[in-house]
Amino acid sequence: MPLTPEDVTRIALLSRIELSAEEREKTRDQLNGILGFIEQLQAVDTTGIEPMAHAVDVVQRLRPDVVTETDRRADFQALAPETEAGLYLVPRVVE
Repeated sequence: MPLTPEDVTRIALLSRIELSAEEREKTRDQLNGILGFIEQLQAVDTTGIEPMAHAVDVVQRLRPDVVTETDRRADFQALAPETEAGLYLVPRVVE
């Protein structure tokens, strides 16, 4: 079902876009083209086809999950103004 000029006017209003009469007609043609393409895609038989997360089936190369830094928590907490039970104490900001 193609869009009417009134449909495009309503879409523009909801989108907070101001369109001139010429732009409205051009936009209607473009939107009808997009909707026609979607109808073509929906007509394709996709039974038995697995959904994909990406158009190209690629796998990320992952590095080994190993710890490379030493534990310097005690050093950093020694520099902090206030700590308690391994946590940093900060001034209250919400009363």
